[in-house]
Amino acid sequence: MNLSMSAFYPEDYQYMARAITLAKKGRYTTSPNPCVGCVIVSQGQIIGEGFHIQAGGPHAEINALNQAKKAGHSPEGATAYVTLEPCSHTGKTPPCASALIEAKVAKVVVGMQDPNPLVSGRGIEMLRDAGIEVYTGCLESACQTINPGFNQRMSLQKPFVQLKLAASLDGRTAMASGESKWITSYQARKDVQEYRAQACAILTGSGTVLADNPNLNVRASDFHHPEYPAEQLRQPVKIVIDNQALLTPDLNLFKDNAIVYLVGNASRQYSPDLIWSENTRFIHLSGDSNHVDLAVLMTELAKLQINHIWVEAGAKLAGALIQQQIVDELIIYQAPKLLGENTKGLLDIAELTQLSQAIEWQYQDVRQVGPDLKITLRAK
Repeated sequence: MNLSMSAFYPEDYQYMARAITLAKKGRYTTSPNPCVGCVIVSQGQIIGEGFHIQAGGPHAEINALNQAKKAGHSPEGATAYVTLEPCSHTGKTPPCASALIEAKVAKVVVGMQDPNPLVSGRGIEMLRDAGIEVYTGCLESACQTINPGFNQRMSLQKPFVQLKLAASLDGRTAMASGESKWITSYQARKDVQEYRAQACAILTGSGTVLADNPNLNVRASDFHHPEYPAEQLRQPVKIVIDNQALLTPDLNLFKDNAIVYLVGNASRQYSPDLIWSENTRFIHLSGDSNHVDLAVLMTELAKLQINHIWVEAGAKLAGALIQQQIVDELIIYQAPKLLGENTKGLLDIAELTQLSQAIEWQYQDVRQVGPDLKITLRAK
């Protein structure tokens, strides 16, 4: 059945654009659910609006309906603009399609169909079966860009993976001694906190953890959003590939309440004398005892409802992720510095013998962040 109908007017785009703006407010909090915005319009006036704030809490449509009712407005006969198809199933909350039907709205304009197979057109059909006009595809491309991780997990059963690299002008990441703090500027490092806060998980390798002893969290001191107080900030899950079972519970990444997944081969086990926190989990994969099958790992992480992974890793793991075509988006912070020879390179990639073997990318965005350049690329 073709669920798409298009008869949009300038005001439809205006209200959907507002719904998109609202949806983006949930980008630090909704994981693993998608970001969704809703605007309810009656007689040319917005009477209610809302966005999905947190998994398990009211969805965008419910928040918008509640706001309208609280202000004394009736949604009967109104038009609802929703960035994502209203859900039709009962999960942690009742179906939003039913709420819109009960509210007696006359029309629903949908940005994009839900890729979740539990919904995927059923919400639209439910609304139409109730006699509500439904139009889909309003600012569809813009609505799709709100939730790249959720969309990819639902359609391809793997997370959306962003790889962050920081380098000098000549592509170097550290001195021969390993010194690397700091090649890029404070502004670039602050920008990274935005990406960490939006990700479901931060992925790295045991070599990086042992060398730098990082916290792998969102630093509240560098994340300044008045609507997201530091004490309410959602910390991403931490994932460390540790195939040699080298990590110990005293490292910094275990010192907060975030869940830590330690990934390794089933044949390698940690010492039974180590005492791990209740937030430490283990993923044991079969296969080559010296390597983790990264594609299999991504499938397993998708099963854990991880939509979006932010990678901060050394040259070896970063190179392996790229060569195995795991990376969807590459973000390079390039400092206006030259480090010269005998310094550490950006990526470890198996030797290529012909130019035709080059791994190609497409520029998406180039902008200045402090004194550095931020280059965003997508896999070609």
